[in-house]
Amino acid sequence: MSLGAPEPATLAAYDLTTPQDVFALRRIGQSAAEALGMDRQDQVRIATALSELGRDRLGCAGLTVSFALPPGPQRVLAVVFGWTGGAKSAPDLDPASRLLHRVRHETGGGRERIVAEHPLPTSWVDTTDARRGVVDALRRHASPTHAEDLREQTRDLITALEETRAQREEMRRLNEELEETNRGVLALYTELSQELEETNSGVVALHAELEEKSARLRETSEAKTRFWRNISHELRTPVNAVVALTRLLLAPDSAPLTDEQRRQLSLIDASGQSLLSLVGDLLDVAKAEAGQLEINAAPTDLRALLAQLGAVMRNTGTSDVALLMPEPSALPVAVTDEALLTRILRNLLSNALKFTEKGEVSLEFRVDAPWMVFTVTDTGVGIPEDELSKVFEEFYQVRGPLQRTHRGTGLGLPYARTLTELLGGALRLSSTPGAGTRVEVELPFTPVPPTSAPAAPENTP
Repeated sequence: MSLGAPEPATLAAYDLTTPQDVFALRRIGQSAAEALGMDRQDQVRIATALSELGRDRLGCAGLTVSFALPPGPQRVLAVVFGWTGGAKSAPDLDPASRLLHRVRHETGGGRERIVAEHPLPTSWVDTTDARRGVVDALRRHASPTHAEDLREQTRDLITALEETRAQREEMRRLNEELEETNRGVLALYTELSQELEETNSGVVALHAELEEKSARLRETSEAKTRFWRNISHELRTPVNAVVALTRLLLAPDSAPLTDEQRRQLSLIDASGQSLLSLVGDLLDVAKAEAGQLEINAAPTDLRALLAQLGAVMRNTGTSDVALLMPEPSALPVAVTDEALLTRILRNLLSNALKFTEKGEVSLEFRVDAPWMVFTVTDTGVGIPEDELSKVFEEFYQVRGPLQRTHRGTGLGLPYARTLTELLGGALRLSSTPGAGTRVEVELPFTPVPPTSAPAAPENTP
């Protein structure tokens, strides 16, 4: 093989005229690939592909082969076979195309070419010294004999077989590991599936149990509501009779009574009034829970409402507790249910007065559009923090020394909150043991123009 005249971008060029030149081309291609840092498999691929292309084109006029590292974004080793003519048919590119990245046949200018390209390794650094090393590798090998070429091919084949055997062994080992892993995954999947089935069975059973308990609770709640409603109706008539008869006996035009008799009848009247109020509260709670408590919203003069409420509640307290009510001039006329609002505030003030031995109970009012806020504060015994959430349970009562003196039903706060929510508002409570309790009732505020407001009562106590 003789060196030809290389082009400017070419590392080396050779003439191909004899089979010995093709043998040498194989060695040169492998040596160049090694100098470029390609692995053993790529070296064999390049050497074999160039040998196949050289044999296919051997005998064409002016056949040459050149090695180049063309500039551009794609870093490749380009091997170009060129010839001017010959009796051979079109080149067979299939064998080389299976080994190299890209192989193409070009014609033009009275000359034909086969361009074979293969990517350079990422570790290759294109420097002058590196290119010089590749050129030296291209020039290193003299034309070998046919026997030498066969020996070289045999060595390459043995190397390839050893690499294939090693890869097959590695593949077998990996397959065994994969099978073992699959067995572990299958066992884990089976175990998880069983646990999931058991969990699902438990969830289904729990859901069925919860459904049954919910149905029982609904039935119990409905039965309780019916009981309250029926017993309230049944109790109201005899209680009204007791109160009415007691007042007849206490009337000035009735038969004279001794002081002891009048005192005892007064106690009967007070107890009857308390019982009648409790029966009314029970009936309202039952109606509210059943959704049968109707709201009658109308213009309500808060001055008259709070004046009347203050007069009634002052008679229920003691001389050691002052009841402070808001200034009448600060009270507007608002659209609300007067009866329900009265019951809410009466229950809150009654609770505050009942559990305050000394100090004061105050009712404050403010407008915080779109809400009106009633705040009841006292200086009473207060409620422990761990019982704040329980005081809104029906019939629950905070235990304490005043509980023995002022017995109640435990319906005041739950009843007040139920009515507040029915009016579209919210009730909030905060308390400190020994310092007092604060309750805020927030209700929608719809003011009434002065022209449509009811006249304020005269001489309101």
